[in-house]
Amino acid sequence: MLQRDLYAVGARIRMLQPTLTELEGRVVEALLQPSFGPETSLKDISSAADASEAMIVKTAKKLGFSGFRDCRARLGEYHSLPSTSLHQEVRPTDSSVQILSKVFNTAIQAIQETLAIIDVKIFERVVQSLFDARNRDLYGVGGSAQIAKDVSHKFLRIGVRSAVYDDAHMMLMSASLLGRGDIAIGFSHSGRTTAVIDALRLARESGATTIAITNFAGSPLTKVAELVLCSTARGSPLLGENAAARVAQLNILDAIFAALAQKDYESAEDNLRRTSQAVRSKREK
Repeated sequence: MLQRDLYAVGARIRMLQPTLTELEGRVVEALLQPSFGPETSLKDISSAADASEAMIVKTAKKLGFSGFRDCRARLGEYHSLPSTSLHQEVRPTDSSVQILSKVFNTAIQAIQETLAIIDVKIFERVVQSLFDARNRDLYGVGGSAQIAKDVSHKFLRIGVRSAVYDDAHMMLMSASLLGRGDIAIGFSHSGRTTAVIDALRLARESGATTIAITNFAGSPLTKVAELVLCSTARGSPLLGENAAARVAQLNILDAIFAALAQKDYESAEDNLRRTSQAVRSKREK
């Protein structure tokens, strides 16, 4: 198996977790334990998850494996990757050095595994759609709105205009005015933010091309998007579920920004020079 595919094993399972039943969720938790390896038996997982052996096999197939043995082999290889052990929970007794190491390592793992699951063809379609678009409206609330604002700022630096909406009413108003040739991007870590889902659905009904940036491939947001780019990150009780995912999403959008600039490099370079010159007077000498 290619190393890129190995990095994607755990990521794809995590993305499916919101779609699992409570029982299937317990099975997945048992499968993702670092102790899970070549010697782990079907009976061991059945006992750990308090589920029947038939349910273990059924869940393994739902996760995309051919059966328990295939699941065990591929997860064993995944757990052997150096990056898999990077994520560690922050504890009350941790030193500053330990906190720095844990936070950075979790972000490194998120970036590495997000790169492994990116669909390059979808990425290219997103870039081309943004390049060709007449209007580019970005929707997000809370932390996701900040990600939308960050990429909108980058776009403007190279002359690619976009608008960010973080209010439910404004999102719907924007979406109602979009049409063919326009782009609507919904940002939501969980993929369950109703304001963003409603706006993206209306934008699609209005004829716009819809794009979702989320952490979960099976979330409601993806159902109303034509193009989906997913990040992946392990949650943390202290840092929140989207701390590392935010870093991964920013990297996805930085790649989109770079690819967009490459589409018309001469124009992007000229606009970058002009926008940089425009704000130079606002910096202390």
